[in-house]
Amino acid sequence: MKPGRMSWHQPALEALAISAFVLGLTYYWFGVANRHVIFLYDHVTVGIPRAQPFDRMTSSRYWMAGLVAGGLVTVLVVAVGWLRGRLARRRQAQIASWPWWRVWLLTTVPVGIGVPAITMTVNAPTLPLGLAAACAASTLLGLAVGLAAGEWAVTRPLDLVWLIADGVGLVPVLTLLKAVELPGRGPSIGDDTARLVAVGSVLFGLAWLAGMSWLRAWRQREAPATFSPLVSGLGLSYILMPLVHHLLATPPGYRYITNAGNFFAFTLPIQALALATAAALSAGASVARRRLVQHPTS
Repeated sequence: MKPGRMSWHQPALEALAISAFVLGLTYYWFGVANRHVIFLYDHVTVGIPRAQPFDRMTSSRYWMAGLVAGGLVTVLVVAVGWLRGRLARRRQAQIASWPWWRVWLLTTVPVGIGVPAITMTVNAPTLPLGLAAACAASTLLGLAVGLAAGEWAVTRPLDLVWLIADGVGLVPVLTLLKAVELPGRGPSIGDDTARLVAVGSVLFGLAWLAGMSWLRAWRQREAPATFSPLVSGLGLSYILMPLVHHLLATPPGYRYITNAGNFFAFTLPIQALALATAAALSAGASVARRRLVQHPTS
């Protein structure tokens, strides 16, 4: 049986394991862990009122938890997928794989129901339906990116490395272009510095993708789809970086969930601008790579 035409049995087992892991993690964060630690209740920041359970900053920590969970799953499925693919190649055996969306689809029901059920019923305060749904949605988005990366880790590990390298160039645009809205928001930066950071993030992305395009042509690596670097950048910026923050940028014994303002813009227009700029850079790199294929580097 060809890997791409396998039954739903193996994807169902994988989905069950992932769903159990995610729901267990969600239950721990919302039902067992100290809310004053994990979500920083009553936290005091200079220039910002004491954190309350449903203020804007704390509320964002709830759905950011879904992205952190997605980041953990991403790391695990990529590591397991890479190992599974490597072992199969070493044994010269057929690599058993299945489309990532099968696994993701099978997680939507347990995660889509389980996350709201947990967050709306355990500990205090419980979440309202809107925030609970946002937690489920962010978790499922994180799982989608992680499972797609996991499939590549099994079947195209080297291509995944190249794609991650592409995504690195878009991280500054997606996370730092929002600096233009920081002046005037509490202890912050000045207008000139904000503009310098925002413009610098775009220039860095442009230079990085230009260099990656040249490297791909030099190494004769096939270019990915037009917006694959964008998806890679989104995964690095909004899924893996919140996980890194949770594990490495918080004090030992005080592993809290970051607030959305550390990675996302405060306003929808600026967030849309960051996404559009990253998409334009990704598309521009695709055009450049097609031209390099027509006129390869020497």
